[in-house]
Amino acid sequence: MYAIVDIQGQQFKAEQGKTLFVHYLGDEKKAGDSVEFDKVLLVDADGAVKVGAPTVEGAKVVCEVKTPLVKGEHVIVFKKRRRKGYRRLNGHRQQFTQLEIKEVIA
Repeated sequence: MYAIVDIQGQQFKAEQGKTLFVHYLGDEKKAGDSVEFDKVLLVDADGAVKVGAPTVEGAKVVCEVKTPLVKGEHVIVFKKRRRKGYRRLNGHRQQFTQLEIKEVIA
């Protein structure tokens, strides 16, 4: 059984026991906390597919926060205009929250 769930504007395939890295959920979430997402767009229960319009009624995904703050890989943003003496160097590390899917309720 799996579900397609919308978490902070991104769609994820959620199966029980899998790990997801979603955009940072904030300081209020601690390791071990339980989080529920009810914006379930599709549920597949052993071949019986339910598609929501826009969401499936009564379906939700229950997750546990494993690591509240995980930093992604370092991305370098370099801008340059040739022959103008213009150079800018910026770096960025995206912040994620690691979730483990405990249950998919359909």
